[in-house]
Amino acid sequence: MGVNLQMAVIANRYMNLRGTGNFFNYSISNVSVNGLEASGTLNLATAGAAVDFYPFPTHGFRLSPGAMFLNRNQAGATVIAPGGTSFTLDGYTYYSSQANPVTGVASLGLNTQNPAFTFTTGWGNMIPRRGGHLSFPFEIGAAFIGAPSLNMALTSGQVCMDPAGTTNCIDVAGNSQIQTNLEAQRAKYQNDVNPFRFYPIVSFGVAYSFNLTGHGEAGAAARPIAPGRQ
Repeated sequence: MGVNLQMAVIANRYMNLRGTGNFFNYSISNVSVNGLEASGTLNLATAGAAVDFYPFPTHGFRLSPGAMFLNRNQAGATVIAPGGTSFTLDGYTYYSSQANPVTGVASLGLNTQNPAFTFTTGWGNMIPRRGGHLSFPFEIGAAFIGAPSLNMALTSGQVCMDPAGTTNCIDVAGNSQIQTNLEAQRAKYQNDVNPFRFYPIVSFGVAYSFNLTGHGEAGAAARPIAPGRQ
C-alpha cells in the first residue's frame, strides 16, 4: 500500500475505530515488453476505515473488517518501439519505422471495486488497554478490489515491411489489422491479471497513544515505520 498513516479511537472495551491513509509512487524505465520499451509510474493513494475487534482486550490479537473508500492505485506507462527494431502483437511481428517510430500508452487500474471491502488480522493495540504509550502493531490481510482494468493504445508512428524500417511504411493509428492484433494482445494480458482481485495488505509500524484519560481510553495516532507492500 505504501507509506501508511493511521488514527484510532476506542469504541468500547473490545473495539477500536481506525482510519487509514496510504501513499507511494515508484517509477521504472526501459522495460522491454514484446520488443516495446516501456517507462512508467506506479501511483498508490488510498484511504479507508476499519473496526478493530479484540476478543481478548488485554492481549494484542485482533480481527479487522473495514472498507477502502478512496482507491487511486494505478500504473501508467508510455511505450516506444525504436526505429529499425521489431515488436510483436498477438504473435504478429511488426517493424518500427526509422523515420517515424511507433509510440503508445498503457494503463493498469487497481481500483475496479470502489469502495472495496477489506479484512485484516494482526497483533498489537494502537491504544494499549494496560496503559502505556507505545505499541508496535502488525497486520496482514487483503483488500477486495475486483479484477484490474487494463488499457493499451498505439498512438502514433509507422510500421514497415522491411526489418530496417525504411520501406512500405503505414501508420499504426487507424490501421484495422494492427488495431485488431493490439486488442487481441490486450485481451491476453487482461486474462492474465483477472485472477488478481485481492490486493495484499502487510504492514508493521509504531503507534503512540496520547492516553488522554490516563487509562488507555483515548485516541492514538500512528505512523508505521515500514510500509505495507504487495
